Amino acid sequence: MRDDGAKGRGCRIGRRQLLAGAGAGLLCLPWTRRGSAASPPTLVTSIRSLSNPYHAVWKQGADAFAKSVGLQHTVLVSEGNSEKGISDIRAMLARTGGNMILNSDPNDTPDARPIVEACAKAGAYVVTQWNKPADLLPENFNPYYVSYIGFDGVASGRTIAEHLFKAIGGSGGIIGIGGLISNTAAIERKLGLQQALAANPNIKLLDFQVADWKATNAYTITNGLLTRFGDDIKGIWAANDDMATGVLEALRAAGSAGKVPVVGIDAIKTGLDAVKSGEFACTMSSNPFWQGGMGLSIGYHAATHAIDVAREPPLHRQFYGKTTLITRDNVDEYVATNVKSHPALHYNDLWGNIAGPLRGNQAAPARAG
Repeated sequence: MRDDGAKGRGCRIGRRQLLAGAGAGLLCLPWTRRGSAASPPTLVTSIRSLSNPYHAVWKQGADAFAKSVGLQHTVLVSEGNSEKGISDIRAMLARTGGNMILNSDPNDTPDARPIVEACAKAGAYVVTQWNKPADLLPENFNPYYVSYIGFDGVASGRTIAEHLFKAIGGSGGIIGIGGLISNTAAIERKLGLQQALAANPNIKLLDFQVADWKATNAYTITNGLLTRFGDDIKGIWAANDDMATGVLEALRAAGSAGKVPVVGIDAIKTGLDAVKSGEFACTMSSNPFWQGGMGLSIGYHAATHAIDVAREPPLHRQFYGKTTLITRDNVDEYVATNVKSHPALHYNDLWGNIAGPLRGNQAAPARAG
């Protein structure tokens, strides 16, 4: 970045001012595309559904970043339909002529490849989160595939399982409710549950069924399992809070809420309320507000040439973000700082939330960054 000032949206600031502004979560970078001046890009977020409370908070974070740079922000929702999700992104690429920055949570793991390939072909910058095939590498699509942000689903699935086992006294039967069968997060979280079960032989998995991340599906499945297993169910593990909410509604209808502990992931408001009431033993947050805002910021920094992605270290191209376990001990503090308000994001601190490298990360033959 040049020291003699930055131009964008009519603003002109020096490097020292820029860095000072970053401390307040502000960002003003010059917009150039392929080495020449062009109209400002469209910021695009692609997520599953705004009816999902987790993705609703993601959108809030994305809106906050868009406001900080004064750019238009468009949200695309797949509603759990991979074909729609990919088609909508391709349509937006055509509409913008590739002059866009995409922050995408692909509906399913295989969806990431056509999304990245379409963006690279159009000259659009893309950050993907949660889902991608292991051999889809950002460095193979320089400079357009900027980064992949994941969260260690194995560790998360194991952690909430261990907390559930403790809540039921270290022995007894549980049921598991999983996400989309070919979804990276769902696969990893189930593996974490299996690791916890292997280490705790006094816990028996009575059944595991897939509810596709949906509360309504989880409600129906749980009703059936409650009829089938009855009092043998001592606890319920769910791969996300939306499904765990469906589980909780089934338990409430059966008069078992608060007696059969439930665990989930995402720290949506209903999950946090359930932790506070004692109906959930725990939940876990990956900070969707950060995901929405910083996913766009990382792409924006690449598109404005504030960073040269080919020179970034491998840890900046593919990484796990930090997570927070939430129990009754810290739920009030979390709600105060992440629900009733959101912490100011420092949009120039692109890598401050990195927890570590991906497990089993694959590298390209000639790794560039």
